[in-house]
Amino acid sequence: MKTAIFGGSFDPIHLGHIEVVKKALKNLDIDKLIIMPNYLNPLKHNFSAPPEIRLKWLKKVFKNFDKVEISDFEINQNRPVYTIETIEKFKPTYFIIGSDNLNLLDKWKNIDKLKNMVEFVVATRGEVNNNLQKKYNIKKVLKMNIPISSTEIRKGNFKYLPKEIESEIKEFYGQNFKN
Repeated sequence: MKTAIFGGSFDPIHLGHIEVVKKALKNLDIDKLIIMPNYLNPLKHNFSAPPEIRLKWLKKVFKNFDKVEISDFEINQNRPVYTIETIEKFKPTYFIIGSDNLNLLDKWKNIDKLKNMVEFVVATRGEVNNNLQKKYNIKKVLKMNIPISSTEIRKGNFKYLPKEIESEIKEFYGQNFKN
């Protein structure tokens, strides 16, 4: 069975993430797409929304998607989990990353081993760095059309939110902007 993992913080999930999932299901020859929210990105020091809330949001948004599974594997570890651990456990064909992570792959634990175990797929809003694309043997790019990032949402830009959880996201992140 061919699977893809789409990993990330999803802090919070937005319409760009949903577009990545839709394009992956359409353009990758896969039987299942596993969405893997992390407990805490190993390259970050904190998160805004607790892992349990991010997991709940993902389950609400993707509940009616065929071939999509939300995994709590990394969250249940209750610590930062390196991608190599997830790849060794799930053995996917593809691992989907955002283009922002492409620039950080050299900092990933066991990246040389990782790039031989899985095919990276990059979801991008702009151009992909050709040198990095060659370096990490990236053959598949999913071009996104939604100009938003979770960082922008955390800063108060509440465009591009999934309708199912829009009020929850505004309430959670909006608390940061009250007097």
